[in-house]
Amino acid sequence: MPASGVLPNFRAMFSHQTTVRVRYAETDKMGYVYYGTYAQYFEVGRVEALRSLGFPYRTIEEQGIMLPVHDLSVTYHKPAFYDELLTLRTVIAELPSVRIRFAYEVRNEREDLITNAATTLVFVDAATMRPRRAPADLVERLRPFFT
Repeated sequence: MPASGVLPNFRAMFSHQTTVRVRYAETDKMGYVYYGTYAQYFEVGRVEALRSLGFPYRTIEEQGIMLPVHDLSVTYHKPAFYDELLTLRTVIAELPSVRIRFAYEVRNEREDLITNAATTLVFVDAATMRPRRAPADLVERLRPFFT
C-alpha cells in the first residue's frame, strides 16, 4: 500500500487505533517531531494492533519467529509538536503469508493528517533465519476481518 495518500477505505481489512503523546525528547531544534521518531510510532501502532487481536509480539517470538522490517515508506504532510496527542491508525489490508503489510495514518487532535506510511515485515524462523509462513493462529484471528 503506497504511503503517498491517506489510507484507502477497504471493506475487508483489520484496523486498530491507539494514541501517543509527543514527548519533548522526540522533537528537534525546530520543535517538530523528529522524522526518525515516526518509525517508533509505527512500531507502537503495529504492536498494539496485534496485541488487540490477542497476539502480542512476545507470543510470536515465543513461537521461534522473528519479524524484521523489510521496507518502510513514509510521507510527511504536516509537523507534529511537543505534547500533542497523536492518533495512530494501523491497517492490515490483506491476510499475511510470508509477509505482513501494515499501513499507518497519524493525525493530531484537530484530525489533521500528519503522516502516513507503510511497512512490510517478513516472518523469519529464529533458528534458521529463513523466511516462513505466518503463524496459522494469527491468520485465523485475522480471517474474520476479510470475509
